[in-house]
Amino acid sequence: MTDCCKPLGEPKRQEDRLLCHQCGREGQPVDRTTIDALLKPESLSQVKGGQYAFCETPSCPVVYHAADGTAFEKRHVRVRVGLKETEDPVLVCYCFHVTERMIHKEIQQTGRSSASTRIRADVKAGHCRCEVENPSGRCCLGEVIRTEKRAAAERKGSDQDFARSRRKEIEDAAICQDAGPDRVY
Repeated sequence: MTDCCKPLGEPKRQEDRLLCHQCGREGQPVDRTTIDALLKPESLSQVKGGQYAFCETPSCPVVYHAADGTAFEKRHVRVRVGLKETEDPVLVCYCFHVTERMIHKEIQQTGRSSASTRIRADVKAGHCRCEVENPSGRCCLGEVIRTEKRAAAERKGSDQDFARSRRKEIEDAAICQDAGPDRVY
């Protein structure tokens, strides 16, 4: 695996925690390489020294923030931030352009997703660029696997719902046949 799949060190001291000034939640440290790669050119001049963090709160418009109050919102970033999006396309893998919809569709059609297997092979081959493609600066594979599990569970739930409704139809038909033609329902 490449360096992008290794987590950044977390701040050790309480005063080093980077809280988002918008939502108040602690952000995850992000390397300056990611900030420089993903901010729109007109926003780069506002980047100051110091550590930045990625805000993982889906409803918060802030993507990056620093202890000094500097913040960059979705509108300042040149890519869609998947975890903050509610409409297609919702990217879950930035390096290989995999969306939630692609995973859901494959699972609906085949019963499984091959996305995480393909991504693992590409990462192993050195084709991963998460630190400059993914707004979080971290490896996308975890989110891909979580999306595959959610989609599989949704399919299983809909398959079980279908099977239950089909069993009910069969039971109802049997009751109707047993009751004879004179019975009114």
